[in-house]
Amino acid sequence: MRLVFAGTPEVAVPSLDAILASRHSVAAVVTRPDARAGRGRQVRQSPVARRALAAGIDVLTPARPSDPAFLARLAEIAPDCCPVTAYGALIPRAALEIPPHGWVNLHFSLLPAWRGAAPVQHAVLHGDEITGATTFRLVAELDAGPVYGVVTEAVVPADTAGDLLGRLSRSGAELLVATLDGIESGALEARPQPFEGVSIAPKLTRADARVQWKLPAQAIDRQIRACTPVPGAWTTLGGAGLKLGPVTVAGAPAADVEALGPGELNITGRRVLAGTGTVPVQLGEVQPEGKRAMPAADWARGLRGQGPAPVLD
Repeated sequence: MRLVFAGTPEVAVPSLDAILASRHSVAAVVTRPDARAGRGRQVRQSPVARRALAAGIDVLTPARPSDPAFLARLAEIAPDCCPVTAYGALIPRAALEIPPHGWVNLHFSLLPAWRGAAPVQHAVLHGDEITGATTFRLVAELDAGPVYGVVTEAVVPADTAGDLLGRLSRSGAELLVATLDGIESGALEARPQPFEGVSIAPKLTRADARVQWKLPAQAIDRQIRACTPVPGAWTTLGGAGLKLGPVTVAGAPAADVEALGPGELNITGRRVLAGTGTVPVQLGEVQPEGKRAMPAADWARGLRGQGPAPVLD
């Protein structure tokens, strides 16, 4: 089939690579416009744009996919189908109607669970043991179109959202190509999503990423892993921000730490424990404001001998 691929971040690159290696042809790529990113806030092309240009593919960057000039260009290209992975903007009905086989989206959940912008983060946050990826035909309603196929993926207890998304981006890319093959051959028929089991996965904000130390240790562990690498879990100490990497849930508290209150620190040797609503958690990597990330034990050396036990807030 003649395709126009839509995608923007690094997680969409495996899908583009898989399609480029398939029997289908990519006539153009649609991606979000260049944007400021990184420490220097320099204007950069999206990862998908860079990959497409390296492959010699025409790149379209409409400010909005409803722009008349973009719709005219898409109609001129006349794709049979438009596969999508993490494009980052809603596709209007006028664009949906251009390719005969529609727009086929790769979504990183087992629909109808976790419709929305952050399905993998919410799967980790809510303690799902199994998740996956789904291909479905885009419709006007958010992630509600009929399903072509799924792959499943176990959520490992130590998984961050980044770990899990990395695996799903690769297995999902294979699913997307298989879906395109099935559409072309006529072997695949999209089936409506069930009405039961719908859940919504909105984008996690910086406010969502602030650790609430009164919560149970397991909930804090999941929150931090769900927010890694973005938006980044954080807390404060003495009013200064402190970014947190994944933690380890301690077992039953030992005698020297059983009185730890929520957020209260216990620093012993190479171990830094923080109190929660249940058992303590052991801090892993931390990053103070304006400094590099470091092991918690190295960071905590500067806290020794400063009076009462420090408390994270």
